[in-house]
Amino acid sequence: MKRRQLQNLLSAIQSAGIFADLYLKASNAPGTNLTGWSLDDRDPQIIEKLMPFFGWVYQNYFRVQTDGWEHIPKTGKVLLIGSHNGGLAAPDTVMMTYDWFRKFGTDRIAYALMEPKIWQVLPGLARLATQVGTIHPHPELAREALRRGAAVLIYPGGARDVFRPHSLRNRIYFCGHKGFIKLALLEEVPIIPFISYGAHSTLIVLADIYPQMQQLHQLGMPWLWDIDPGVFPIYLGLPWGIGVGPLPNIPLPLKLHTRVCPTIVFDRYGKEAARDREYVDRCYRQVCSLMQHELDRLVQEEEGSGFKPRCF
Repeated sequence: MKRRQLQNLLSAIQSAGIFADLYLKASNAPGTNLTGWSLDDRDPQIIEKLMPFFGWVYQNYFRVQTDGWEHIPKTGKVLLIGSHNGGLAAPDTVMMTYDWFRKFGTDRIAYALMEPKIWQVLPGLARLATQVGTIHPHPELAREALRRGAAVLIYPGGARDVFRPHSLRNRIYFCGHKGFIKLALLEEVPIIPFISYGAHSTLIVLADIYPQMQQLHQLGMPWLWDIDPGVFPIYLGLPWGIGVGPLPNIPLPLKLHTRVCPTIVFDRYGKEAARDREYVDRCYRQVCSLMQHELDRLVQEEEGSGFKPRCF
């Protein structure tokens, strides 16, 4: 083994050990701590300790290519809207978060909204994520974060987006969720979109059988842990081979390309704009259309002239 390879291996082992130690400490924290309901649980020192581990994953596992970061202002509040990919591991989210801290430092305040069920099902992971800046997806919490001048990252499609079928891997899939539009209008903040290529192929979602499972539940079948998952995928991936349900996964080591898109500014802002359903719908369609255009362009760059952009 070459010296550089040995150094990389030792660095990976050391970084993984630090990650495991922080995860165990978060797992053993009291249930009343790190609940995701406070903006003050974010800890830059914890983030600094995690950076080497995710840096190794970034460089050696996913070999990330990224661009477009010039679209993000160096200071001030921003609303970042992303297309979610790759199951519960969400590798593009994790790698973009790493890039954010790498480029802007751990002291620049940033928060990400996360599915509340994660705190119930994976409390240790959720508590560790809380220390990185994860919060519950409550509108008032997001508004308060923006008022503090923070960056707020939202994935509007949620679980249905992150587990959307493989055939929709190159489609913006927000499922009609428009709360982020109202947030942008109320807080008078422009939207900066994130997209990625490759992350949704780190597992292969064959189908979502949630409607069938919901019918069985109505007939008397209980949900595991008494939690309605809202999505029930069948997928191919690690470590299960065939995964059934929203199980945690280990993403395949595919190359990722992440991109920050140009800023989207709406014609008008304020309470009246946020209450205008037709205007909110129009803004929503504008964001989806522009993000789809950027995603089509990214896919074409990666896959060459054989790719045909979708029309929706």
